[in-house]
Amino acid sequence: MAISGRVPLLLLLGLVAVVLRPQAGTVWLWLVGVLLLVGLDRLLTPSPGLAALSRRAPGSVRLGDPAASDLEVAATGRRLHLQIRDAWQPSAGARDNRYRLRLAPGDRGRLTTPLLPRRRGDLRADGVTVRSWGPLGLVARQRTYDVPGSVRALPPFDSRKHLPSRLARLRELDGRAAVRVRGQGTEFDSLREYVRGDDVRSIDWRASARSAHVVVRTWQPERDRRVVLVLDTSRTSAGRVARAVGEPETDGMPRLDAAMDSALLLAALASRAGDRIDFVAGDRRVRARQRLHGARDVAARLQEQMADLDPTLVEADWDLLAGAVQGFGRRRALVVLLTALEPAAVADGLLPVLPVLVRHHRVVIASVRDPELSRLATLADDANAPGTAPTADDVYAAAAASHELHRRARIRDMLVRLGVDVVDADAGELPPALADHYLALKAQGLL
Repeated sequence: MAISGRVPLLLLLGLVAVVLRPQAGTVWLWLVGVLLLVGLDRLLTPSPGLAALSRRAPGSVRLGDPAASDLEVAATGRRLHLQIRDAWQPSAGARDNRYRLRLAPGDRGRLTTPLLPRRRGDLRADGVTVRSWGPLGLVARQRTYDVPGSVRALPPFDSRKHLPSRLARLRELDGRAAVRVRGQGTEFDSLREYVRGDDVRSIDWRASARSAHVVVRTWQPERDRRVVLVLDTSRTSAGRVARAVGEPETDGMPRLDAAMDSALLLAALASRAGDRIDFVAGDRRVRARQRLHGARDVAARLQEQMADLDPTLVEADWDLLAGAVQGFGRRRALVVLLTALEPAAVADGLLPVLPVLVRHHRVVIASVRDPELSRLATLADDANAPGTAPTADDVYAAAAASHELHRRARIRDMLVRLGVDVVDADAGELPPALADHYLALKAQGLL
């Protein structure tokens, strides 16, 4: 039960009666009268159970995009004066979720709660609290009901803005290869009649002998290749990095989110290029594993798979993940390892399994670089500007950052010597850089 602000106001009005008749009996008489009114209103208050509640699920939405949950309220049996709170878990970003409405018997009302998800995954409703007021507005009966509802927040795929330009480059590659390019990186497409300007090396003499015209072969870039995306969800993926140099780290994103963005762009591009996409994510165990060949919208399927993935504070088991890659088949593939280029983690876990992967596949490591390291490495130099002097903290921070950058350079050189391609870029630059690297490999026929 709840009382409204009218009850204290009624009690305060009793001061007028006490001033007019200053006796103890006046006080008690006024209190008894207020209590009688409260009790009468309590008896006449409809039960909150007379409000029938139903919810329409919001479905899926990209992280950061607005959504809405519709709650339908129907009055059964009596006129209702309701106050309703549609509660969601905090990361769902529910706002303006308190409502007042009056319903006659048989009436229905629709309440829309705006949502702005701040975390990936399934974000659920906590419950609907219904407060039913009496006819005098003094007392309310209150109850909380479980009305199931959830919104699924998918990875935002911010890098989709780079997809049109990369698709244009892919179309240029197709057109150039079909008309003039022959050799590594191309495969036979079809036969057509010779036109002036065609490469004479493309003439098919056997087909020309059976035809009244000279016939040439046309070529296209390699298709139907395999691309395996391996997403590392271990402790190194939990680090928060800025999107670019100069941006505050608090405004950045976890490494895992940046890696997801890169995987989505590459998957969308490779599927448009006619290649097969496989996906695996894990750390000490495989968290997700799916073949995406034949899917109509590969990026949408990947977003569904990635929605529930979160970093775990354990080391990655690269033997397990490499086994998951081999489980997709022995056919040569482009294996993209989306992991942090942390010297200790790479040396202890990843290096031992790379020779096996490189022997059967083309391996690319895509790493999210922390721009804070570059900024700290130049901190002491900036402090040497005229009129300033570096502090001890500046010198130590610059030395530590320079040492870490040197270790990263050494581990990168080691990976290159093993035959691994390394794409190391800031969070905002990694998706287009990885897509450009894929296009370069495809143009050279190295998939």
